[in-house]
Amino acid sequence: MPAELVEKPTLVDEALREVSRIRSTVTEAVDDGVRSATRAIKRGSHAAEDMIDETKHTIKQKPFQAVGIVFAVGVLLGSVFTWLSGSRRTA
Repeated sequence: MPAELVEKPTLVDEALREVSRIRSTVTEAVDDGVRSATRAIKRGSHAAEDMIDETKHTIKQKPFQAVGIVFAVGVLLGSVFTWLSGSRRTA
C-alpha cells in the first residue's frame, strides 16, 4: 500500500518540468545575448572616443593638411551632388 500512495509522475508533470527546463535555457541564452550586446556597444563607444581624440590630435599637429582634406572633400561632394541633380533633370 505505501507504494500506491506515491504518485507516479503524470504526463502533465513531465511536460511542466520540460517547459521549465526550456524556459531556463532560453532565459540564459537571452541574458548572454544582452551581455554580449552591451559589451559590444561599450567597445564601440570606446573606439569612437579614441578615434575622435586621435583626430583632434592630428588636426592640432597638422592644421593645414586638415584644412586641405576638408576642402577636397567639400569639392568632391559638391561635384557629386551637382552631377546627381543634373542627371535627374534630364531623366
